[in-house]
Amino acid sequence: MLCKGFLFDLDGTLVDSLPAVERAWINWALSRSISPQEVLAFIHGKQAITSLRHFMPGESEETIQREFLKLEQIEASDTEGVIALPGAHLLLSELNRQNIPWAIVTSGSVPVAHARHAAAQLPKPAVFITAEQVMRGKPQPDAYLLGAERLGLAPKDCVVVEDAAAGVMSGLAAGCKVIAVNAPSETPGMGRVDMILTTLEALVVEATAQGVSVTLR
Repeated sequence: MLCKGFLFDLDGTLVDSLPAVERAWINWALSRSISPQEVLAFIHGKQAITSLRHFMPGESEETIQREFLKLEQIEASDTEGVIALPGAHLLLSELNRQNIPWAIVTSGSVPVAHARHAAAQLPKPAVFITAEQVMRGKPQPDAYLLGAERLGLAPKDCVVVEDAAAGVMSGLAAGCKVIAVNAPSETPGMGRVDMILTTLEALVVEATAQGVSVTLR
């Protein structure tokens, strides 16, 4: 397929942060006598504040915000085991070498996202969209629409690269092309994504006169 730029999710797409994510949320769930399995089944791809509101019905927004700040501090300070996923560093470096626009579009907050990005030692994007910059998180399209806008591109000319169901749905809702990498098979809209991969190592990008060519090895 052809495109003009890329919008990458961070956790689970470029960075393996699963151990850190699960440590933080399992401990949080146990502290509130909530099933860790239920929490882990819900949180992926969503803003932390969205998950807290879901699991803290009836609590005041002030209480939820305090809980969010505590959880944010824990997640930002625990980067043990956080590494770049296979193919991520090479792909981003290749995009930079060919001057192909790309952005990171994450549901994480600034402290958490930047800590994990740094831990994985990935190239820095010109555009880094975090939870603080949008009113509605994934699966709503706001984050990817903003990412495309900041790159100066139309959504239809961008490829969203995602691993989580909420992110795949967000990319499709934004009108972008979507590459799903290890996304759950039951993700709504999987029949509409442009590519389904198990690793970023499979992607080959080449800037051409017609646009950026995206193919598989």
